Amino acid sequence: MAEIVNLRRARKARDRATAEAQAAQNRIEFGRTKTERTLTEAEKTLAKRRLEGHRLTDDPDGKDDKA
Repeated sequence: MAEIVNLRRARKARDRATAEAQAAQNRIEFGRTKTERTLTEAEKTLAKRRLEGHRLTDDPDGKDDKA
């Protein structure tokens, strides 16, 4: 015979698992200290400035007006 399943309990267990997965994702995304966030932002800014420093033209679109 098949196992009898209480649908209410199964639904609640599924919802709990979904909520726990979302909580784990939020802990990863938002669970950083201010120092860590500041450091990450500074690294992004530095990388962007270095990339912009290697540009050959000043035009952000990369197009020359000499066409």
